[in-house]
Amino acid sequence: MDAVVSYADRAVDRMTEIVTALGDDLANRKPALPGANSPYAILRHCLGVMEFWGGEVVAGREVIRDRAAEFRSHGPVADLAAAARKALDQFRADAATAGFAGPPWGGTGHQKDPGELEFTSQGHALLHVLEEVTQHLGQMELTRDMLRAAGNPG
Repeated sequence: MDAVVSYADRAVDRMTEIVTALGDDLANRKPALPGANSPYAILRHCLGVMEFWGGEVVAGREVIRDRAAEFRSHGPVADLAAAARKALDQFRADAATAGFAGPPWGGTGHQKDPGELEFTSQGHALLHVLEEVTQHLGQMELTRDMLRAAGNPG
């Protein structure tokens, strides 16, 4: 579990570095693509992923989450960076309680399909967090590059 947490930690740290480097203006912009998200919203969504899957599914505490609002979120990057540090601390604590092969403690009411891999075990839920934050890191890197290119066409 330490490996899963350290890779997730690294991905979130990199996303935090990107939004911080972009600053409040660019971090809150969306590239000119249908359905695109701002870097700010991408990171906020990842914090929601860690809270739900680590907090509710692994640690068993009720998590109230508005997933759609994560994608509409915006604000100062300093506040988001602080929230990311806090979320990583909480995710580490949640993961430390996990029984890798153990059943999920919560969140199963959110299942779309009874065979969802993410709900197979607490370990599967933690691996899902890793899957989400790493894929969203790649999305954010591309988003950053598009935003920078749009602002500097020459």
